Amino acid sequence: MNTESANSQNFDNWKTDLSKKSIDLKSLVSGGPPKDGIPSINKPEFVQFDDADSWINNEEPVIAFQYEGISRAYPLQIMIWHEIVNDRFDDTPVLITFCPLCYSAIVFDRRIDGEVHEFGVSGFLRHSDMIMFDRKTESLWQQFTGEAVVGSYTGKELKVLPSQIISYEQFKDAYPDGEILSRETGHRRSYGQNPYAGYDDINNTPFLMGDIEDDRLKPMEKVVGLRINGTQKAYPYAVTEKEGAINDTVGEEPVVIFHVDGARSALDAAEISNSRSDGSTGAFNRVINGQTLEFRYQSGEIRDQETGSTWDISGKAVSGELEGEQLEPLIFGDYFAFAWMVFWPETLLFDN
Repeated sequence: MNTESANSQNFDNWKTDLSKKSIDLKSLVSGGPPKDGIPSINKPEFVQFDDADSWINNEEPVIAFQYEGISRAYPLQIMIWHEIVNDRFDDTPVLITFCPLCYSAIVFDRRIDGEVHEFGVSGFLRHSDMIMFDRKTESLWQQFTGEAVVGSYTGKELKVLPSQIISYEQFKDAYPDGEILSRETGHRRSYGQNPYAGYDDINNTPFLMGDIEDDRLKPMEKVVGLRINGTQKAYPYAVTEKEGAINDTVGEEPVVIFHVDGARSALDAAEISNSRSDGSTGAFNRVINGQTLEFRYQSGEIRDQETGSTWDISGKAVSGELEGEQLEPLIFGDYFAFAWMVFWPETLLFDN
């Protein structure tokens, strides 16, 4: 793969204003494909469960996103080949993104100063993370932070919206009226296959990452990363998988981290449906109706101690006194540790 640093020749076919930047251009490297070599999905189509059941396994991972009363799932078997979906939820234009090299699934509002923008995949990487670009000014945006780092919009930040990676089956259970991103994308790709087979290995080395200064965790260990009120905190999978439910306080806000059986990794086996099971996670504010709840994972179920109600991975009470109540979802994600720590080096690390 071409690892040549970005320079003026790399930008011959770009209209990016290189005089405006917050990073050294030398920190940008080519990931291999050129601009739009990984094609974004700009006119997404959606199907119902009956259609999707024929081509997606129940344990396959999807990005679950609910907004304006609409629930949609974006299978990683499709996102891994496109990385960006420019979508719309009624009047709200959203940007669904997934960088396989960081395992970062992040949803943004794609308005900048009130103007709707369409985004594409630049072909550049920084800290092994996808660099996006807006098609109006061709400013370059860091996917992990949602910040423009080169071009006219340098310093602008996209608003992050809460989402999570869960299994297809969990999405169907939590959102019975949900829609699934269709394989009819206008492109021919090997959907269901993983072009990064074997990458999701805790003993692996991140692609084009360079030196890693934070050695608190192995670079490819997965973490649940959470940002609240200026505080960042990482919860290693080794802990969250064991506990199932972790009650904590971050940025003075009471939170709970769920980790239950569910989704497979998208980056393990060559066929995603055969990949290792990593489970599904969620992060929520644990206050309901003014009451702060304490959660426990027992016998395969998440229950709150105060009422004994049972909760699903989407943060909804599915039985008991609080049935029907919904915990407030937080901005969080499942990431490789190196990515979380390079972008949020001041992060706290949860240690049970």
